[in-house]
Amino acid sequence: MNLADLLLRQALLQPDGAAVFEGTRLHATHADWAARAAGLAQRLRAAGLAPGERLVIFMRNHPRYLELLWGAWWAGLVVVPVNAKLHPAEVEWIVADAEARWGFVSADVAPRALAGLERQVDIDSREADALLAPADFHAVPIAERAADDTAWLFYTSGTTGRPKGVMITQRNLMTMGLAYFSDVDPVAATDTMCYAAPMSHGCGLYAIPHLMAGARHVVPASGGVDAAELFALGRALGPLSTFAAPTIVRRLVDHAEAAGLTPAEAASAWKTIVYGGAPMYVADMQRALRVMGPRFVQIYGQGETPMTATALSRAHIADSAHPRHAERLGSVGVAQTPVRVRVADEHDRPLPPGEIGEVLVQGDSVMAGYWRNPEATAAALRGGWLHTGDIGTLDAEGFLTLKDRSKDLVISGGSNIYPREVEEVLLTAPGVAEVAVVGVPDPEWGESLVACVVAAPGAPQDAAALDAHCLAHIARFKRPKRYVWLDALPKNAYGKVLKTALREQLRGTPATPVPPSTPAG
Repeated sequence: MNLADLLLRQALLQPDGAAVFEGTRLHATHADWAARAAGLAQRLRAAGLAPGERLVIFMRNHPRYLELLWGAWWAGLVVVPVNAKLHPAEVEWIVADAEARWGFVSADVAPRALAGLERQVDIDSREADALLAPADFHAVPIAERAADDTAWLFYTSGTTGRPKGVMITQRNLMTMGLAYFSDVDPVAATDTMCYAAPMSHGCGLYAIPHLMAGARHVVPASGGVDAAELFALGRALGPLSTFAAPTIVRRLVDHAEAAGLTPAEAASAWKTIVYGGAPMYVADMQRALRVMGPRFVQIYGQGETPMTATALSRAHIADSAHPRHAERLGSVGVAQTPVRVRVADEHDRPLPPGEIGEVLVQGDSVMAGYWRNPEATAAALRGGWLHTGDIGTLDAEGFLTLKDRSKDLVISGGSNIYPREVEEVLLTAPGVAEVAVVGVPDPEWGESLVACVVAAPGAPQDAAALDAHCLAHIARFKRPKRYVWLDALPKNAYGKVLKTALREQLRGTPATPVPPSTPAG
């Protein structure tokens, strides 16, 4: 089993089929893609790289990203995808930990040589041109790989310490690819997958099911998220599919609304927007449906079970007549076909519907373990289940609702408070563009809640109004004790709010306390 066989299959079935675009410009047919991947594999082998060795990719989104992925797999190598927004010093730590000898980079993110690499190749250089020169893909054998051999060594964000290398196998990625068809979206050869979010993360992995179907792949000319460019690209190439964090979804919806587009006009540019990676608040999805129509599917997964845990289908999201539609929008859907999902107590015993506990996942998408970290592997995979660290609850129909990361749970005065519940309420208040709620040490309560608010343009900073809004919707003990207004929330490259960084930032940020007219008890 080797993921490179997927590319060879399409190169044989439809060699002249348009495969990869940069903007609207055709970059490669399936035969071109296979020939370049085979040529790269041939030269990597000649340079002494053996199956199982690690190859770092530290670069912006680029049409050659796909050729590097499949060329590395053709040679039997393990791809180490690195977030393009990391500091070079952080990347050097990953290079050393992964014991990688080669790396492909783009000069904008790696302006200097990275320590630890024997060979660093700029993707836009003549050296890269030579390495990716086409070869006869019929004559270059694909390396034999076992189903449980690592294919993708993904380093976690490391917000609570050094990142861990997640060993994702050939089987894991094949499972993810097949689960896309059964649980996320059907794909036709005429479909187009768009890579606006980082290809080093989940968006890049969705190349696998789209290659399985012989669909097209497009990297925007800007290499990133420009809503106007993406809508134009969809109209030019046919409706796009993509994976996007909720922040990107909001930008697309903002553009459609500002442009006065109808849902039918939005459908001319977008087939499917799969969202995940961070909370999507109910109010945001209700607005997205009004503006853009039923274009959306939600998935929940982790680096340790890539893109595969639960899915909230297009039909469930669009079924506004369902009596529990708002509850379902607040969930992350039901278990995907190849996995089991349960909610367990502190002793790993499954809990009945409605009870809150840790989310556990079991199935062929779950990682082999953490690279060179047996202690962390044993802890995460104890009992044969992946312990996600997420807190949630299952309802009687199997819909999973996430409360928070276990580390973000706030215990104030002996009561558990889930920040996401408070965030959902605050986002429905007038004048609130974004919000994140965190716990901070409190000498009286143990912890107290602080709401970090990004105001909508022109909106007043009115703590009393927000406090009254909370009192109208949630229990008194759940409301924030303080409000802090920020210009922006700290986020990683994927749009996820970095609450650890936010707590650090709060130490030097003045806050607005709850007005004395509404006591904080």
